[in-house]
Amino acid sequence: MSAVTSLLMMVFPVAMAFSAANDLFTMKIPNRISLALIGGFLGVALLTWMPMETFGIHLACAVAVLAFTFALFAKNLLGGGDAKLMAAGALWMGSAHVIEYLAFVTIFGGVLCVVILGYRRVPAGLLPLPDWAQRLHTAGGPIPYGIAIAAGGLMVFPTTELFHAVMA
Repeated sequence: MSAVTSLLMMVFPVAMAFSAANDLFTMKIPNRISLALIGGFLGVALLTWMPMETFGIHLACAVAVLAFTFALFAKNLLGGGDAKLMAAGALWMGSAHVIEYLAFVTIFGGVLCVVILGYRRVPAGLLPLPDWAQRLHTAGGPIPYGIAIAAGGLMVFPTTELFHAVMA
C-alpha cells in the first residue's frame, strides 16, 4: 500500500471525528467535511483500482442514503449537514455494511438523545456553561446528531471490505 493510499484512508476517521466535534461546538457540519469524505473515497478508489461495479455499488448506497436523509431533512427531522454526512459516510461502507452503519448511527443517536435530554433536566444555574453547552441545554433545542453519525461510521469502518482490502 502506498503512503498516499494510507493518507487517504485516514480521511474517513479524521473527517468523522472533526464533524462530531464541530457539530457539538457549533451545531453545524460544514460542506467541506462531506466533500473531503467524497474526495478521499474517490482517491482510494482510483489508487486501488476499485472495479467499476464495486464503485457503482458504493455510489448507489450513498445516493440511497442521501435520498432518505434528504426526506428526513425536508420534514425537519434531520439537519442538512447530518444528511450529507450520513450519505458521504455510506459511500465508504458499500452495500455489505451500509445497513450496519445506519443501525449503529440510530443506536448511538438514541443514546445521544437520552443523554442530552437528561442533561437538559439539570438546572442550568448550577455550573457556569460555555456557549456551546448552553445551546445543548436549551429545552427543545437541536441535538448534535453528527456525533452519532461519526460514532456509527467509526464503529463500522474497520470492518468494511474497503478497509480490509487496502490495509491487507
